[in-house]
Amino acid sequence: MNVNLYGTQGKWVMVDCGITFADPAYPGVDIILPDLAFIEERAEDLLGIVLTHGHEDHIGALPYLAADLGVPLYATPFTAGLIQGKLDEEGIADQVELNIVDNEGSFSLGPFGFRYVPLAHSIPEGNAVLIDTPYGRIFHTGDWKLDDAPQLGAPSTPEELTEIGDEGILALVCDSTNVFNPEASGSEGAVRAGLDEVIGGAKGRVLVTTFASNAARLRTLGQVAKDTGRTLCVAGRSLDRILRVAKATGYLKDFPEVVDFDTAMGLPRRDVMIVATGGQGEPRAALARVAEGTHQIKLDAGDLVVFSSKQIPGNEIAIGRIQNTLAAAGVEMITDRQAHVHVSGHPGRPELASMYHWIRPQILIPVHGEMRHMVEQARFGLEQGVQKAIVQQNGELIRLAPNGPVKLGHERVGRLVLDGDVILPADGTTMNDRRKLSLHGQISVAVALDNQNRLRGDPAIRLNGVPVEEDRDAFLEDACKAAEQAVAKGARDEDSLREALRLAVRRRATHWTGKKPVVDVLIVRC
Repeated sequence: MNVNLYGTQGKWVMVDCGITFADPAYPGVDIILPDLAFIEERAEDLLGIVLTHGHEDHIGALPYLAADLGVPLYATPFTAGLIQGKLDEEGIADQVELNIVDNEGSFSLGPFGFRYVPLAHSIPEGNAVLIDTPYGRIFHTGDWKLDDAPQLGAPSTPEELTEIGDEGILALVCDSTNVFNPEASGSEGAVRAGLDEVIGGAKGRVLVTTFASNAARLRTLGQVAKDTGRTLCVAGRSLDRILRVAKATGYLKDFPEVVDFDTAMGLPRRDVMIVATGGQGEPRAALARVAEGTHQIKLDAGDLVVFSSKQIPGNEIAIGRIQNTLAAAGVEMITDRQAHVHVSGHPGRPELASMYHWIRPQILIPVHGEMRHMVEQARFGLEQGVQKAIVQQNGELIRLAPNGPVKLGHERVGRLVLDGDVILPADGTTMNDRRKLSLHGQISVAVALDNQNRLRGDPAIRLNGVPVEEDRDAFLEDACKAAEQAVAKGARDEDSLREALRLAVRRRATHWTGKKPVVDVLIVRC
């Protein structure tokens, strides 16, 4: 979830504005957004949002936050195409100014100058941004890798990057994701041979799952389909969108014609290859529905699923669930652990060392990774001869120049959740209540009282998610007695009585289950 702010002379620019995906700590939520309170309070001084590339963790928050910020967006053609589709879907295209910048183009915003510098990544038009300021230049890499045989686009050469370094770089803000990898990430061009071997040897239907945004991999898969004599079928809305935008902006012109699901299912099993979303275990993506048997595409024993993607940390359980379902059906599976069917889009240590050598920054600022990745890159950069390095935590305000880097303080940052159609604080009342409900369950208690606070009939108690199971009737009887006793003790006022009822019933629930359910109390006067 990338959001970066650069400020000088009282003005600010934002680089990227992405999302992350929720985990079980956010029940009922799929998408997490950044809390932009700091810059919202300074919105009159924000000049624009500059996007490095089109991955969701870099552009995904724009449909929800860009209109409120009210500043123009800047992106190269392919990235702009993806953004435009998101704004159209959200119905806010007329509220957001989207500026398309030529590849390797330049533009200015107040005291800032920007130039896109193409770098290889797993999506077309991955870019670093060279930022000119009155105090020096910043080379913000975005996501990148080195690739001798990229399938889409032409990344900057070592000579071009060395020339940028010759001009002087104050700070290198650099991707840390693969800093622990001792080897370079490898070329997209090398994946084709691995996929040819795996898919060429398959006897049944083949389904390949990959990141939808990895247009270079889509091109490779199109070539593999031709190499192996298979007809191609594509399953997943995000894949359709990427293919549409890529073709509209001049990429994937040689991608083979695809057939619909019914046609694919009518072909001999050996003659079809399906590319589908869902390799990270997303429950509503195509692969999950295929595994569950609820998709038009069907797989049977002896068919093959190839996971042409890296397993993102945190998704292991979701991916394992789908793989277990496929295994139970007799479907064979191959991942990057068994064959060369994937390469990363992020730099390993040799690539990082090369970038330091070419750019020669005064300061290294690791980003894009967990704390252990960023700390390790700072250490590695210093070992490679970078003069200074600083590890920044979310919210820390850093002065880069003059006389930097120095941590000046910590500003408010945080997370918002997209809950249905509503944006809420990630740790606000709604989410905290939902966490309690998911952990402990809920009890409703209703009592009817006369004007003397005497019970009229028995208390009514309903349970949701409270683990009493076979002891349900006995527990309800005990809880009713506790409610009756709470009423009998008397209370000064209705609020005190409501709290006494709540505590009495919850104590019985804790005694029976060890849980502390949410207890709601209704008092009716009659």
